Amino acid sequence: MAPSDKKRDSTPKPRAWQRMLSGRRLDLLDPSPLDVEIEDIAHGLARVARWNGQTKGDHAFTVAEHCVLVDDICVRFRPGWPVKWRLAALLHDAPEYVVGDMISPFKAALGIDYKAFEHRLAAAIHMRFGLPAELPQTVEETIKRADKASAFFEATQIAGFSDAEAAQIFGRPRGLTPIALSPLPTKKAQARFLARFAELTES
Repeated sequence: MAPSDKKRDSTPKPRAWQRMLSGRRLDLLDPSPLDVEIEDIAHGLARVARWNGQTKGDHAFTVAEHCVLVDDICVRFRPGWPVKWRLAALLHDAPEYVVGDMISPFKAALGIDYKAFEHRLAAAIHMRFGLPAELPQTVEETIKRADKASAFFEATQIAGFSDAEAAQIFGRPRGLTPIALSPLPTKKAQARFLARFAELTES
């Protein structure tokens, strides 16, 4: 073995885990469902701003609030939807408690490797809370439709988009009356997310 090879082999690998406030150490490259806690997710999502923080008001509109809104919209689209699919809607952006809320243009620039990374996190989160790692296509489609509707309401109410611009990018929601948004302080956003989780898992 050449000297250069020995030097390369002895180089310590970079740390790939993150310590959570719960004490869990989540391996980002190989996440285990056993290291996922809802309190960590809620804490993180309530501190991640949608739209990179470029929103109106005294408080950021957090991913925690967005997730609750997406669940609300899914119920409007699918009255009587099974609770487990509503839970999937609530958790649809849960990986962002680790990776943050990257705007869509940046995700596109990073490419498929980032999508695979995010998908592994999502699968671990799903398994932790009794959901299938891969959601049925019809469920994915409903959540995606609600996600786009939420983006439209957020864009036009708090992110500075015109109605026409938001409609062109996200599509104008059909069959929905407008939902008024009110960005919450961090602790209230966190509490609302946890309350919705409790509602869906204790029913």
